[in-house]
Amino acid sequence: MGEIRTVFRRKKKQTDEVLTLPRSDRRILSNVPDPEQIRRSVDRRGSRDNDADQFSSDYLERMRKFSLRYEADFPVLLTWGKGKNRRKLKTKAVDVSSTGLLLELPFTTDHIQPGSKVSMHFEIPAGTMPEGFESKVDIEGVVVRTFERGTGRETVMMAAFEFTNPLHEYFQRRRWGYSVYTASGLLLLAAVFVLLLRAESIIYFKYNFLLYLYSLIAAAFLLTRYLFGSLYRDVPVNPDFTPGVSIIIPCFNEEKWIHRTIISCINQDYPVDKLEVIVVDDRSTDRSAEQIQKTIDLLHQEADRFQTKERLRMHILPENGGKREALVQGVRMAKHDLVVFVDSDSFLDPLAIKHLVQPFQDPRMGGVAGRTDVENKYTNSITKLQTVRYYIAFRIMKAAESWFDSVTCLSGPLSCYKKRLVLKHADAWLNQKFLGQPATFGDDRSMTNFILKTHRTAYQDKAICSTIVPSEMNVFLKQQMRWKRSWLRESLRAAGFIWRKEPFMALFFYIGVIVPIAAPLIVLYNLLYVPIFHHVFPGTFLMGLLLMSLLMSLAHLLFRKSKLWVFGFVFCFFYEMVLLWQMPVAWFTFWKSTWGTRETPQDIEARNKKAARKNRKNTKTEVPL
Repeated sequence: MGEIRTVFRRKKKQTDEVLTLPRSDRRILSNVPDPEQIRRSVDRRGSRDNDADQFSSDYLERMRKFSLRYEADFPVLLTWGKGKNRRKLKTKAVDVSSTGLLLELPFTTDHIQPGSKVSMHFEIPAGTMPEGFESKVDIEGVVVRTFERGTGRETVMMAAFEFTNPLHEYFQRRRWGYSVYTASGLLLLAAVFVLLLRAESIIYFKYNFLLYLYSLIAAAFLLTRYLFGSLYRDVPVNPDFTPGVSIIIPCFNEEKWIHRTIISCINQDYPVDKLEVIVVDDRSTDRSAEQIQKTIDLLHQEADRFQTKERLRMHILPENGGKREALVQGVRMAKHDLVVFVDSDSFLDPLAIKHLVQPFQDPRMGGVAGRTDVENKYTNSITKLQTVRYYIAFRIMKAAESWFDSVTCLSGPLSCYKKRLVLKHADAWLNQKFLGQPATFGDDRSMTNFILKTHRTAYQDKAICSTIVPSEMNVFLKQQMRWKRSWLRESLRAAGFIWRKEPFMALFFYIGVIVPIAAPLIVLYNLLYVPIFHHVFPGTFLMGLLLMSLLMSLAHLLFRKSKLWVFGFVFCFFYEMVLLWQMPVAWFTFWKSTWGTRETPQDIEARNKKAARKNRKNTKTEVPL
């Protein structure tokens, strides 16, 4: 287990990403059910696995999350006594959970003994714990135990404290409750204001038919998404429904994160005999294959009763074939009826698979998407704005589509399909071309289209994974351009059959295609044409943008109770100023098949052509002697 801790710390030093790191358990596979019932998982509050019949699955899930410990490094001030007898002690947190703290003491004191009560004052830095916990805390605590860590001169005194009230209860009273009430009220007001602005559009409809029609359609589209997103509910867990699942992890040059991905996939609270993991390396040029094998060897050392040797394996492609080829090869090797695709820089929650499979109780279900959160959310402003955008894209937008069993993109980080459907469309998927060019990206939208044409697709909000998003602007912009091109391509494909689905969903889809395509023209008209030629300040248009950003930000605050909600405003501003203008570029370049962020054969070919053109240009400009 020490080796796993070393790996996590090394990876943290290799990157500037700010990650929330749970404290490593003594057991690598701490969440896997023990088939022989030899082991019992006990949390810090004393709840045991065999108590499960007394509580709901939701309650046990919350307790598991609240008992998780996270690596910490922030100052904590301890105080005790009153008046002249009041004493203070500055200490440092080593790890923290919702139920307590582990502190490193500067020296021993008689008052810090098991059973002692103290007041604790600290501020949890952003990124130390999950969203919503970043705040100042003044709370009472009780010393649970004290012990020494280290040897010789490096010995330090440690003290474990248990909070008199867990942090989630403390924040519910102090901050989270107010966030819910405030966000709910302001969301309602924002929706009312949007409706009032659209009433103005009806009044002026005759003066500019197309402009005000677009305005009405865009507002209706946005408000209905939030409406149906708010009505969405997960398919509840049926403990008797545990179909066989094969997780496929395609890997290309992900030596930084692949070890954590593999561990998160095999360390699932799911029956041992019904879950396998297959890692397919697409001829990585870094040390990914070596890291995969090292992780697999480590996991094979676990007790035989977890059957890791039978359930975890690696396959290396004979040559670089791309992500689709790696996924299809993994599916062909899979022995179970459901296949789950997980990106090599994504990490599953221990209950992700249990929740992800539940919609397949409906025999008409063909594919299900889980929720993807941002893992490196606190790295910088770029990752923070993506955090809000990701959450709204899944919890509101995909949830709204799931209301009609027609999710239009089962996202790459975590999605599940019926194996027979993937194999049925495998050849068409692998050989897909657009305007004569191989379709090398947009694999998730493409496979979703194949499935959605004949089956239902859904979203499970409690099937959670987290992923590493771009933290550099140039990489982020290349990713967004690639996504827009794939969105345009696959939207054209889906437009040919989506009308056969539920009528309201079909209307939903077509409006969702028209609105973003027309958006650049609408913005130019309102922000340039109207002020220049009509000398009218675009106040109504800007108010609409403000309300749109307010809806996104407040929805994030309502559900996540996080201080990152303000980045919803940042994202909307950034989208209007930068990302929106990628759409016209995507119109005229959406046949391109280069990734821009990885070395695919198409990227290498495009780079060579660019170098050749540059050489020819330099040759022509040379002046002969």
